Amino acid sequence: MDRREIAVPGKIPVLDLSCEVQALKPQIMSAIESVLDRGVFIMGQNVKDFEREVAEYLGMNDAVALNSGTDALVIALLACGIGAGDEVITTPFTFFATAEAISRIGAIPVFVDIDPNTYNMDTNLLQAALTEKTKAIIPVHLFGQSADMDPIMELARLHHLKVIEDVAQAFGGEYKGRKVGTIGDMGCYSFFPSKNLGAYGDGGLVATNDPDLAEQAVMLRAHGSKKKYYNEMIGFNSRLDEIQAAILRVKLPYIDEWNEGRRQAAARYRRLLGECEGIVLPVEEQYSRHVYHQYTIRVRNGKRDELQAKLLEEGISTMIYYPLPVHRLPVYQSMNVSMPVAERISGEVLSLPIWPQIEEATQRFVAKTIRASLQ
Repeated sequence: MDRREIAVPGKIPVLDLSCEVQALKPQIMSAIESVLDRGVFIMGQNVKDFEREVAEYLGMNDAVALNSGTDALVIALLACGIGAGDEVITTPFTFFATAEAISRIGAIPVFVDIDPNTYNMDTNLLQAALTEKTKAIIPVHLFGQSADMDPIMELARLHHLKVIEDVAQAFGGEYKGRKVGTIGDMGCYSFFPSKNLGAYGDGGLVATNDPDLAEQAVMLRAHGSKKKYYNEMIGFNSRLDEIQAAILRVKLPYIDEWNEGRRQAAARYRRLLGECEGIVLPVEEQYSRHVYHQYTIRVRNGKRDELQAKLLEEGISTMIYYPLPVHRLPVYQSMNVSMPVAERISGEVLSLPIWPQIEEATQRFVAKTIRASLQ
């Protein structure tokens, strides 16, 4: 293939936001100027409107905008009454923030290994992880695909556990026709710029149908107060700023279109890489509408790092999510637990370039390079 066929000449990034920025720039600049003209920069009308619009999109009663997805997890845990010494079951194959939020409030993360097909929590292992100290489960909808929520919710109801969904990578994804993040007690979202719905800075949100949990989240984000200067608990300064809310309001109406673009890109990769020896393609379960925050293949026979190097030589950037499962990070090594599936898969995964507007010529070049590199 002639390199001149590639829509983005030279280096191919893992994510290219330039198409989105250029298409929406007039709307975004107008939204920012409106904030400047109003002169209200914290907890203004855009935050209120964004919360309402997200709640309507998700089909939830309440959405509380926050500073980050990490804060969303911390605040959700505290709102659910989780505290020091409590155990929270989660996956070891996720970004550190999932477990970090648990540890930050003094609770104890309890890891269960992952399903080798979806890389999400293996629900068959949940029962064995339960103890008298278990108070909650945090499933992660990794790479854009829903965890299998029915068995999680069934176990939670049986044992009176809270379920807090980590939806940082799956905004707009679905489980059996329901938006992820709307099934458990609370859903936690990140608007980091690389997410399917990303701000142009940090941002996060919790969603819930429980008015008491929503009230707790509102208080916790603003120094533990309902009314200014009348603090009722120890909280945080975790407010989504008005400019980021304005930007997210511009972008929210496009999320389904963008997610469909990611799904089409994933379908092209499946076609282009089908039956390529030495790799395993992502599996989309029937219960899930995968929104492909990442398109993550597995490279067999210990050749992942070699393939990544060869792709980089051709100007193709890739990422490894995640080189170490969380329980193997230095901060948790003293736990001395074994998660053999997560440990094996962390040595095989490689995320390819994907974004809603990625052109087929770019994907053809990526696929051709992969095939040539593995011969």
